[in-house]
Amino acid sequence: ETAREKNADAIGLSGLITPSLDEMVHVAQEMDREGFRVPLLIGGATTSRAHTAVKIAPHYRASTVHVLDASRAVGVVNSLLNEELKSAFDKKTREEYERLRHQHAAKARDKNLLTLAEARDNRTRIDWSSYVPPKPEFIGVRSCVPKLEDLVPFIDWSPFFHAWELRGRYPTIFDDPKVGKEARELFDDAQAILGRIVAKNLLVARGVHAFWPSNSVGDDIDLYSDEARTEKFATFYFLRQQMQKSAGQFNHCLADYVAPVSNPRSALRDPQSIDYLGGFAVAIHGADELSEAFKHEHDDYSAIITKALADRLAEAFSEYLHKQTRIAWGFGRDEELSHADLIREKYRGIRPAAGYPACPDHAEKRTLFELLDAEKNAGFRLTESFAMHPGASVSGLYLSHPDAKYFGVGQIGRDQVLDYVGRRGESVAAVEKRLAPNLAYNI
Repeated sequence: ETAREKNADAIGLSGLITPSLDEMVHVAQEMDREGFRVPLLIGGATTSRAHTAVKIAPHYRASTVHVLDASRAVGVVNSLLNEELKSAFDKKTREEYERLRHQHAAKARDKNLLTLAEARDNRTRIDWSSYVPPKPEFIGVRSCVPKLEDLVPFIDWSPFFHAWELRGRYPTIFDDPKVGKEARELFDDAQAILGRIVAKNLLVARGVHAFWPSNSVGDDIDLYSDEARTEKFATFYFLRQQMQKSAGQFNHCLADYVAPVSNPRSALRDPQSIDYLGGFAVAIHGADELSEAFKHEHDDYSAIITKALADRLAEAFSEYLHKQTRIAWGFGRDEELSHADLIREKYRGIRPAAGYPACPDHAEKRTLFELLDAEKNAGFRLTESFAMHPGASVSGLYLSHPDAKYFGVGQIGRDQVLDYVGRRGESVAAVEKRLAPNLAYNI
């Protein structure tokens, strides 16, 4: 309705998290049904040329184009609207997307997945009989409200430059002959704004983290209300890699890194056999309001920098809280890690997040947020599509096993989808919608 009211020349869709990908398909279908013929631009962190070509473009007969980032949208729109350029540009795009669809179909035909049973037989090998899980200092939920100045040393600056299309790693990016000067000027401007934010407390950091007694059961992790494990009160559900692996490589699942309920130590009720799972959610509040204040002063540049700094502070908060968590777990007390070591994650344990490769189902955020009571304890919420608000926020789980590592689940077969549906008690359609990018079959 707005597009018609404004007589829009083009429509753009931006997707931040994977559930938005399916919504883009729906919007394309509705635009075609409603008779729109203006160009449709697709962009955002979760999108790609391949997904646009395979999943979206076939549903809309007018030009549908994936745009890598906002800075390139102007050139694309110019090519789509210029009478001298648009026919050739549209023809080239359609030919490219047809090629991508053929490639996707060929890969799907050639993809050999293990059955779920075979993948489980090739699970990560850990000798639990000799492993003593670390015991945290506390059980349950605790809030965390650090000073901004305590988060600044944990900032990873490289992604800040990437957001401005300046490729390179901090601080060596300053020596780059092409972008070094621009990167230095941007960094100095950001430092000035960050200094003002910290000095005047213009943003607020609020977070929450927790430890729960836990054990793995197959591909899931059960949580217990006490260390005696007399009452199970929640379960996190995970997916397992099904791709063919070379000899000696395993088909990973996050549940592999938590002591199983069938552990001989657990059978003896040895307290040391109880494992623990951690969870966290952190947010930087006030970025939208501060950004709007800059805009009212006609300072869009500072408004954009503010949003980028809030994102960096949120990630820094997650790094800061993970360090506190490792200390609470005991094994982090003797860490002697440099800033570069922290950025490269050279510490024990991992913090996987829902919606990322090792745990692609965003729905696990709902369980996490309920357990953490994140709205009360950290002041932020989930949308129905599992986006977090405020936008400068991070959430995830903590796993402590020294062998735990990040991985991508990749493509999964229908046998695993049906198994996952049964464990979660949901409909096949709901799960397939959320996991569409991971399905090795068409729906």
